[in-house]
Amino acid sequence: MSRFPAVFLTALLSLGALAPGGPAAAANNAPLVLVSGFLGFGPDQYKDSGFLYWGGFNDIVDHLRAGGAHQVLAATVAPIGSNWDRAVELYYQIKGGCVDYGRVHSSKHAHRNNVQKPAGKCWAADAAHNPEHYPLAFYPQWDGGHPVHLVGHSQGGTTIRALIELLEHGSPDGDEGGGELFTGGKNGWVLSATTISSPNNGTTLRDAVLDFPPLVASWTAQVAQLARTPAGLWGGGPLTDELLSEYDSAQLELAPDGARVFNAWARTSPRVYYFSIATRATEAGNACCNETDRLVAPLQNKAFQYPRADMMFFFKPTAGEWIAPLRLQRGMGSYTQTSPERVLVDASWFANDGVVNTASMRAPAGHPQRNYDGR
Repeated sequence: MSRFPAVFLTALLSLGALAPGGPAAAANNAPLVLVSGFLGFGPDQYKDSGFLYWGGFNDIVDHLRAGGAHQVLAATVAPIGSNWDRAVELYYQIKGGCVDYGRVHSSKHAHRNNVQKPAGKCWAADAAHNPEHYPLAFYPQWDGGHPVHLVGHSQGGTTIRALIELLEHGSPDGDEGGGELFTGGKNGWVLSATTISSPNNGTTLRDAVLDFPPLVASWTAQVAQLARTPAGLWGGGPLTDELLSEYDSAQLELAPDGARVFNAWARTSPRVYYFSIATRATEAGNACCNETDRLVAPLQNKAFQYPRADMMFFFKPTAGEWIAPLRLQRGMGSYTQTSPERVLVDASWFANDGVVNTASMRAPAGHPQRNYDGR
């Protein structure tokens, strides 16, 4: 986890080496749009604290802006929501207009009381004609001749994959009530998609915790109680029952079984360069000597994974062999699943960064993939 910023910067700056054919893309100075993950937040939400999603107390966005000719933009999408919803919000934030989740989609999923077009969730494409004083869209000229690079961390990676699917193929249900995103045919709008620590095949964090009913009942009650307080989970206001339902839906989609369904829908586009960056903050068990946190995991088995000492402290209890301090349920570092109707989870899933299994970060199962060799 401590190495993440250096890896991230190297990868992002290397995007400048991409130069697809054709005069429109020859200079490859297309904007970079950064998309946060689950429970993420935008650059304007904690200005007084100085804490940023991209970099913490170090401003990665500012650093990238200073390092090249790319316009660098940090998006604000729903901290709790499905990949579809987040992709829709991202589209209108870049292009301009008011969010439209789709008529069929909203009805089918009982979407926030069937709200298709939430009031006020808009971005202005023209600063000179903005009577409602909406925030300005990132890149209103966005189209096949003016593409963007998309970079997503954690669920931000699956969000941008959903957006590419909607751009190129539209809604699988056809007419969604006139929303321009759902018509498809928007090929070439995205030059590259970079996923960082993303659950491309889901994460076993949810299953490891939710397979233990007593813990889940207590944890769910605490989350629900905190979420309804005036401050909410992260100081963004209380969560309604509808948003808590969205939370459940997003968690299902991020688990391995839900990710398998998502991957069957969100195809890999032959028009887009894909890059994935995997992170790891666990090590194999050792009787006495490794870089793990011995307070969390004093007794270790070499067959399993344990959280490193430099892992963020609030991820450590579920990252290792057991869910600490309970020692009653397998954590991500030893969790397996062999039911034939579900996704097989074996020892290859043990290594993780505290939230996502490292093997899952590589690429969606069944999609084209290869190791990057610098060319």
